[in-house]
Amino acid sequence: MSDLLRSLPSIREQAPPNRPGPNIVTTTRARSTSTSSDPDASSSDSSTSTADSINTLRPSTPPSTSSQPPIPWPRFFTKELHLPYTPPSSPHPTAIYHAYLTPPASPTKGPLFITHHGAGSSAMSFAPFAQALRTLAPEAGILSLSAREHGSVILPGPSPSGPPSTSPSSPSASPDHGPPQAPDFSIPTLTADALRTILLVQSHEAWPSLPPCVLVGHSLGGAVFTSLAADGALGPALVGLQVLDVVEGSALEALAWMRTYLASRPLRFGSVGEAVDWHLRSRVVRRGESAGVTVPGLLVRVPQGKGGEGPGEEGWGWRTDLVRTQGFWEGWFAGMSGRFLAGRAAKALVLAGTDRLDKELMVGQMQGKFQLTVLPEAGHFLHEDVPEKMASLSVEFFRRNDRSALVLPPKVGDLLKMGKKV
Repeated sequence: MSDLLRSLPSIREQAPPNRPGPNIVTTTRARSTSTSSDPDASSSDSSTSTADSINTLRPSTPPSTSSQPPIPWPRFFTKELHLPYTPPSSPHPTAIYHAYLTPPASPTKGPLFITHHGAGSSAMSFAPFAQALRTLAPEAGILSLSAREHGSVILPGPSPSGPPSTSPSSPSASPDHGPPQAPDFSIPTLTADALRTILLVQSHEAWPSLPPCVLVGHSLGGAVFTSLAADGALGPALVGLQVLDVVEGSALEALAWMRTYLASRPLRFGSVGEAVDWHLRSRVVRRGESAGVTVPGLLVRVPQGKGGEGPGEEGWGWRTDLVRTQGFWEGWFAGMSGRFLAGRAAKALVLAGTDRLDKELMVGQMQGKFQLTVLPEAGHFLHEDVPEKMASLSVEFFRRNDRSALVLPPKVGDLLKMGKKV
């Protein structure tokens, strides 16, 4: 987290000139760093993913492919899931949760690594990590969740005239829908979203129970999974929790700079390739191969006239409006250290650079309550910057804490029944 703050001046300096209009980034240079523009990848990945997507639940009105850049997810996951959620009190779905999944070879043995991205990011943020993880542990599965307004969709409430729309657009007032819903990005709500998605995937895959799993949360995702682990909602299936580059003390201090960060980045780009280049120049992401895969998932096509820039060619804007979340920023991290230490599983904290631990975490570390790893070669998005190293840490973390691998000695009573002396 502190690494991202240190990069703020460079982000402002590296922001490309806004021409021809304000907040517009244009370029004539062909994109070479983004793998999503590979024609072979876009065609072959589309065909190979068809069989894997059969029986996958999707919205009745899927997102328009013209409004989103190509996402090369079949290179990293076997399934893309759109899972409607209907609560017992409602006859209609209230949400459509989105995730990418590669199931474990054995649902009973696992492991299943469940990942949650940070604010403004996407489930594809963990694609390079997923690829490296499967190389190290081919038997492992990975489930990458999308938060609300980051890929998952919260549907408008019902109106007196009929059921809610299943369109994946953001809630808005209209003759057919209820009034606009105030956004809710609180930790309890995001935690409930994550748990529902996990349980919906379990049902969709017909797993009798959750495989042994490790929660891997980055930044805001770390706060969400810290809450989920502290609640104990996953029961004995939860083997461990890994929190990536977020500490309560420094995160709360960083909130004062969040508006500066948001103001320093362009509002739109002339092309997806220009967005990839900006992330690399500003060192938000430091690995070109990762940026080409993860950045397209952050964007949607927007008309140039939107926001008062005037008529002209379309561009690419941010998929998630982080300004809408600012009322929840402090609540994301306040009390996180206590919840982290109270989690009912093995715990690990992975930081980029030497972040400052607060008193609670310092005491917890001295008591051996969690494992601390520092990756000084990485930036804030360490799972994108050094995916192989992060995957290695995750696999080692699971194997070290996997209770199923323990071989316990026989009980005394069993030995006596076998006629053996004790």
